[in-house]
Amino acid sequence: MQKLVRSIRLHKGDLIVGFLKATTYVGLFLIFYLFMSIHNWPLLHPSRTLATTVLTWVAMTAAMHGVYGGYAIGRKKSKPIISNMSLGSFCVDLVTYLQLQIMNVNENNRSYLDLFGQDFKWLCLAYVIQCVFLVVLVRLGNHWFFQIYAPKNCLLILGNMSDRAALVDKLNHYRLQWRVKNAVLWDDPAIEKKIEASEVVFIAGVPEGTSMHLLKICYDLRRDVLCKASLQDIMIASAEQVVVDDAPFLEMDYHKMTLWQRIVKRSMDIGISLCMLIVLMPIMLISALLIYLEDRGPVIFSQERMTVRGRKFVIRKFRTMKVEASRMDHQVSAEENDARITRVGRVLRRFRIDEFPQLYNILIGDMTLVGPRPEMLENVEKYKNQLPTFVYREKVKAGLTGYAQIEGKYNTTPEDKLMLDLMYIENFSIQNDIKLLFRTVLVMFRKDSTQGFAHEDVPETGRNRMGRKHKTKRKQ
Repeated sequence: MQKLVRSIRLHKGDLIVGFLKATTYVGLFLIFYLFMSIHNWPLLHPSRTLATTVLTWVAMTAAMHGVYGGYAIGRKKSKPIISNMSLGSFCVDLVTYLQLQIMNVNENNRSYLDLFGQDFKWLCLAYVIQCVFLVVLVRLGNHWFFQIYAPKNCLLILGNMSDRAALVDKLNHYRLQWRVKNAVLWDDPAIEKKIEASEVVFIAGVPEGTSMHLLKICYDLRRDVLCKASLQDIMIASAEQVVVDDAPFLEMDYHKMTLWQRIVKRSMDIGISLCMLIVLMPIMLISALLIYLEDRGPVIFSQERMTVRGRKFVIRKFRTMKVEASRMDHQVSAEENDARITRVGRVLRRFRIDEFPQLYNILIGDMTLVGPRPEMLENVEKYKNQLPTFVYREKVKAGLTGYAQIEGKYNTTPEDKLMLDLMYIENFSIQNDIKLLFRTVLVMFRKDSTQGFAHEDVPETGRNRMGRKHKTKRKQ
């Protein structure tokens, strides 16, 4: 009886989520449509303009759903869902608006393209209302979802109990989804009973030979499993299924980029970096002036970094630290509340403006738009000693943005950054590069994307050689 009640409750939850999702997308379209139809009479009756506008809006919505994710209540917090969908709606509305204005240039309407005419103010108003609508529907959706679905009881299976605190700290950010009830080592004699008593199992750092045994137990007991990715996992996951005669194989191709992909990727680097340099030039000039006026020091900060096949190059950024901290013998990783950062530098780092000069590095071929971020040379040597697989990052050219920058933070551990970078490398595609470029826009507005290392977490080779002590503050 209890199982039947629980099943009915879950189906009721699925219906509510489906209804809210449909309401959200239909509502977003109706808001756009109603405002755009005020001065566009072809939208008020069946016409080619109406059909093309609807199809454009639906196609763009599907594309932005693939880039930013959609109405992911229950899986993400409200704030990132609102941010993702708001930016996606902006792209959808803008492209559909441009299409509509182009179609309005005809013999029955007008003979010129008017992008900032009377429709433009209605577009802006429609977008504002869409954002308010999203805030309400997303918060309401997550509230209802977690009223229906209680947090799932989680079991942590660890290779080392010292990893427990870090993993629990991460899961505590999702208390409405998961509740940690127990944590055990992989060789616990009662592990099967503990798996059976849980709803979700997290596996992290267990020996390779043991993980398969644990996965089989979870599979037999029908338990959801989340495994912390290792290099082997990433390589297997990116393998292509092939059949040789009648024998199934997994093919792992070392050379992920074809010649055609290399040509397209380099063409994108040149075209986009050149356009961005032209568009962003006013902001860059103002930034350079403010940096100089604050302390009369150099505007550009240069540092040797490493890229594909271990090749060294000089990276260029706007200087965000005091002059003495930017000298070659004092260049170290930033810490939380770092006293070396200037007032102008804090603003530049907050919105990633300090990274703009790297567009020149991309233009001349030192870097690419999307790829693993180039590390300081001192950190590279340290990481290679600690993580031998760190060298695999050098399979591709260093990038301005990447999977580790979008999903991680500035102070994400080197091991986790490495796994994120390898996920990108092993699953490379031009489509994925385009997707990551769109998602990078959101990173510019995330505070944790530029959060420095806690003082005790700064790499030993990257600690301040001058012996300065900086106050640190744990992020809540």
